[in-house]
Amino acid sequence: MILQEKYNDYQIILASNSPRRKQFLTDLGLTFTINPANVNEAYPSHLKGKDIALYIAQQKASVFNNLQANELVITCDTIVWIDGVALGKPENSADAKQMLQQLSGKTHEVISAVCIKSNQKEQLFYDVTKVSFNTLNPSDIAYYVETFQPFDKAGSYGIQEWIGLVGIEKINGSYTNVVGMPMEKLYKELMKW
Repeated sequence: MILQEKYNDYQIILASNSPRRKQFLTDLGLTFTINPANVNEAYPSHLKGKDIALYIAQQKASVFNNLQANELVITCDTIVWIDGVALGKPENSADAKQMLQQLSGKTHEVISAVCIKSNQKEQLFYDVTKVSFNTLNPSDIAYYVETFQPFDKAGSYGIQEWIGLVGIEKINGSYTNVVGMPMEKLYKELMKW
């Protein structure tokens, strides 16, 4: 693999506990370690849409101040943007159900921002995918939340899970972006790096 050969001498750090992001990097053929960036994901109230995700991705990267010459850290943040409001991860079942009710029958944006950082430079980029949900009935929402417990997912859903099979009418943009990392853009950025 071209990318694998290019980064053979690098120590890549994925600053995320997300099993989906881990699988994506594994599928790219990269060798990496996991070192989650535990930061407060609060953001300034004046930020909107993509700027929220970019801010948080950069905050996660800022934890890694003493990178060695051969180290590269990758951070990512995903938000759901609907009606001028950012939906992050739900706090509990009631919060998850409320978020899904808010998404029901509407189109929202999934915005993922990525930061690639070395001791020499930092690159920030993002992707936006429009996702349209069918109208979800309360029993479907309750079943999904209770069965799949989507508490680690922005907007309280995983497109790759049951709710994506039965509830999503269409998407416009990158599928991997909705899962949690815009892999097409990440691949291009890593090839250019």
